[in-house]
Amino acid sequence: MTPPHSTPSSPAAALSRTRILEVARTLFLAYGFNALTMDDLARELGMSKKTLYVHFPSKDALAEAILDGLGKSIRAQLEAVLSHPKLSFAQKLCGVIDVVGSVLGKVSPATFRDLQRNAPHLYQKIEEVRKKNVPFVIGSLIRTGIAEGMVRPEIDPAFAAEFWLQAIRGLVQPDILDRTQLTPKQTLEKGIHLFFNGLLTPAGRKDYEHHIVSCEKHAAS
Repeated sequence: MTPPHSTPSSPAAALSRTRILEVARTLFLAYGFNALTMDDLARELGMSKKTLYVHFPSKDALAEAILDGLGKSIRAQLEAVLSHPKLSFAQKLCGVIDVVGSVLGKVSPATFRDLQRNAPHLYQKIEEVRKKNVPFVIGSLIRTGIAEGMVRPEIDPAFAAEFWLQAIRGLVQPDILDRTQLTPKQTLEKGIHLFFNGLLTPAGRKDYEHHIVSCEKHAAS
């Protein structure tokens, strides 16, 4: 619990805020926005609701901080994969699947449905993060693939990135997840395989197939 004399900008308060976000993120991703209550969170943390409200004035503010933190974390991890000088195109593709899949693996389809129904303004934040990151990631991957001769040279990276953005945006809609009976992570993996197998050269498919086995084993661990 934050000491009485500390302020939101003190080291002790910063530590409390970080701990609150870590626990709240786990509950939020697993059970959704509606099921996350400040009472339950305070009990889980062993602190008072008053202390929670010092850091986050509302549940909305807490959820926004969780989504902002996830967006920044994912972007940083993706940039590290895409800029790694020793990774091939196929290895970067597997790395991207691993980064995004590790987050989606913690999200139940019910969480997306919950946000869409009960907190559309927060669902829109997810859309904004997706809109910012998907073209950057897919465009970078395709340009790397073309440079290495693994993606067909006539592919337009900007158009392909926009195509994937619209495809994945539709596929992770709660009603679509209900119909496909897939988790968000499974949707990502199946979609990526289908999408890139249509873009790759024979050499690119061979290299991707070589790496995908180890990639899937790593993602499952």
